Amino acid sequence: MNYRDYITIEPNKRSGKPCVRGLRITVYEVLEYLASDMTEAEILEDFPDLTQKDFKACIAYAADRARRFMTVPISA
Repeated sequence: MNYRDYITIEPNKRSGKPCVRGLRITVYEVLEYLASDMTEAEILEDFPDLTQKDFKACIAYAADRARRFMTVPISA
């Protein structure tokens, strides 16, 4: 999956935070809902504009960000 087809960043929307398909729903919000034990079905009920592919895109985006996160070795 290419999350770039689903995740958009617009400077004037949600302060430039990554959003799902130009909606005002941020990647962070979707991930926070999933992490709080909400099921995909519950989230889809609250946000009917989202799709299952949007969930996968949010997770792929987060995985890519984590992979790119630079860590500095701890010096002894």
